[in-house]
Amino acid sequence: QVYLVESGGGLVQAGGSLRLSCKAPRMITSTFNSAIMGWYRQAPGKQRELVATMTHGRDTTYAESVKGRFAISRDSSRKMTYLQMNDLKPEDTAVYYCNRVNQELPWGQGTQVTVAS
Repeated sequence: QVYLVESGGGLVQAGGSLRLSCKAPRMITSTFNSAIMGWYRQAPGKQRELVATMTHGRDTTYAESVKGRFAISRDSSRKMTYLQMNDLKPEDTAVYYCNRVNQELPWGQGTQVTVAS
């Protein structure tokens, strides 16, 4: 049973942009609408870290390392969460995941982002 499906990753040169998408097909709309959704990433050999969150009220938080470069958004009617990533750096290379913050669902497969210098 797939709860979260991430897409949009790829290989990009430093300074480039990517837009990641996350679909939550098994969440009912009301549950999605009340959830704090977040984007996480895990680089090789490192722990998974939270990089961006958005509440149902559209309040956002960002890790310091991505502030000013990444933007999280959501489309409640489609149960989608997005991460616009600009000015990408090699240190942004990781597998990116989305999930509900604090009440995590089974993790999806993630989407690989590779930033070449």
